[in-house]
Amino acid sequence: MSTPTLYSFRRCPYAMRARMALRYSAVDVQIVEVSLKAKPPQMLALSSKGTVPVLSLDGRVIDESLEIMRWALDQHDPQDWLLKDKPAAQQRAAALIEENDQVFKLHLNRYKYAERYPEHAMEHYRSEGEVFLRTLDGLLQQQSFLLADHLSLADVALAPFIRQFAHVDRDWFAQTPYRHLQAWLEGILASALFSAVMCPVLK
Repeated sequence: MSTPTLYSFRRCPYAMRARMALRYSAVDVQIVEVSLKAKPPQMLALSSKGTVPVLSLDGRVIDESLEIMRWALDQHDPQDWLLKDKPAAQQRAAALIEENDQVFKLHLNRYKYAERYPEHAMEHYRSEGEVFLRTLDGLLQQQSFLLADHLSLADVALAPFIRQFAHVDRDWFAQTPYRHLQAWLEGILASALFSAVMCPVLK
């Protein structure tokens, strides 16, 4: 089997979570850093969607970040990110990821680029996103991570998006009452895993 190739853009939250899963799983992968203004023809030939991440395997292409994460964890999951013996937690993880990807991401985009959505003020879009923040903070009052006492698929799938939301106005986020969420995010961003995927080369 040849070395898989991942087409990625480091600041894209979808690519970020895929790269974290690949790094954690110790998958040997070649990273191609993509300019979103000049997407390489090789990537477009693999996936007409034109979005990152795209993972090219032998005779197979995966162009959904969550599918890339699950593929990586199927290769090697030493800390049980998939919560294999916890079906209720697996269902909760799936629900959280779906809410993040289908609902929270919409509010995040409108909050981050509020000038493109003049129907409402930035604060309106932020308050809609806060509904999800409160849900996560409530979960984190029970343990250090969302669904277990260790990182799981849900934590890593959500963290890049919560990071983006927090960084739109860092002063605002720092003064919110979401102390457990703040500590959770800070811990993930300070981790060796996150630092590794944010480096120019995935080693």
